[in-house]
Amino acid sequence: MAIKHILAANLAGFFSMICMAQPGDQALDVWQAAPAKLAAEAYFTNLQDNAKIETPFRATFGLTSGWGLAPISAPMGGKSGHHHLLVNRDLPLDFKKALPFNDQYIHFGKGQMETVLTLEPGTYTLRLLLADDKHLPHFVFSKPIKVTVTGKNKNLDPKTLVTKGISLPNLAPDARLKPPFTVQFQASGLNVAHLSQKEKDTGHFRLTVTPKSGGKPVEMDFANGQTEARLAPPSGAYVLKLDFMDNLNPGKTMAEAVSTSVRVE
Repeated sequence: MAIKHILAANLAGFFSMICMAQPGDQALDVWQAAPAKLAAEAYFTNLQDNAKIETPFRATFGLTSGWGLAPISAPMGGKSGHHHLLVNRDLPLDFKKALPFNDQYIHFGKGQMETVLTLEPGTYTLRLLLADDKHLPHFVFSKPIKVTVTGKNKNLDPKTLVTKGISLPNLAPDARLKPPFTVQFQASGLNVAHLSQKEKDTGHFRLTVTPKSGGKPVEMDFANGQTEARLAPPSGAYVLKLDFMDNLNPGKTMAEAVSTSVRVE
């Protein structure tokens, strides 16, 4: 049993490399850099191993290496899928078998990037796993993390933790960065999808990088549902502006834009 788990994990890099270049992949924009790792990963953007939290707790998800989110209602091939949260579960032994639906396999088939944990006090192992529209796992997953729930606030409504909007969670204002660097995108109360899916009530991210020196802005459209970018612009000061574009109405945004200043050294 353990050997099968190890083999599945070791195969992850191999299958991810196969998936790195496929028909329909977006070409990198002028200031985009290649992914930091060949093997794609899902990850928690606001939870670390051995974290201590109180619930309800809003947990947020990320996805590397050009992979994007796609709701299950409009099937997509290639480097796309939807998140699953595994609670106290190892990776599946059979990656050709659909994931079950229960409290230990939580599905996010609408293209969500978050969930509100309502776990009772105790210690849990959490892991993210990406799967296709048939819930067949990809070899794209996170490392398992242990989380201790120290208390549960029964007076806090979990719905109040989800506020419709977008953010750049890993960039502090006026951050000083060395290229290449990763820019994470986060959507709360919104569903992410490929533009080509033409799915109602979904959108995709658009990042505009504007030199403060007065140079021409560089606009990057993440139309394949990607939720992060690797950037390598020339040295200088920039304003990064993130929009969430409506997949059914060209040019329309679905949330208030967010901006931050950075200096590339």
